[in-house]
Amino acid sequence: MQTLIKQLLTEGNGVIKASDARLAGVKNKELQRLTESGELERISHGLYIDSEHMEDEYFIVQYRCKKGVYSYETALFLHDLSDRTPLRLMLTIPNGYNTRLLNNKNNYQFFYCKSEVHEVGITTVKSPFGHDICVYNKERTICDCIKKKEKLDSSLVLDAVKRYMSQSGNDYALLLQYAQMLNIRDTVRQYMEVLG
Repeated sequence: MQTLIKQLLTEGNGVIKASDARLAGVKNKELQRLTESGELERISHGLYIDSEHMEDEYFIVQYRCKKGVYSYETALFLHDLSDRTPLRLMLTIPNGYNTRLLNNKNNYQFFYCKSEVHEVGITTVKSPFGHDICVYNKERTICDCIKKKEKLDSSLVLDAVKRYMSQSGNDYALLLQYAQMLNIRDTVRQYMEVLG
């Protein structure tokens, strides 16, 4: 494999985007040749992985659904507020946004929100495979889970809130600010008083 492509794969933790390869001077034909020889695997349009690396579904899904932000039970898992590996990846997208992934209800669950609150609380974390992915921060995740607790596993939500309350360094002012924005301030305060 070319030294330049190996370097790009190393920098990308086993993943290379065709656009990044082009910027570095690698022609698409070279990526195609490496795919045909089995050294690279094309996993989505314009996205390749080193065939010796594990496929990172968290990263790939977000690559294919650019506006998707990991949320709810998936965000709880990514923030170590739950030990349960998500059965379906949960993402929040803005109202009206369409993605082909919506058709695969067995693997993904999508939640919609107004575009003005969609970007509130987005942070970047490492996926279980070491790639940067977008997820709502802990405070936004806790508020979202409390708001939609009827659609989620209620014991999972309660355990996550307890875990959040027991950790140090959390931003309770921000938690209440998000709760106000989502019209659940009183409910969140009750959780804090009971579990705090």
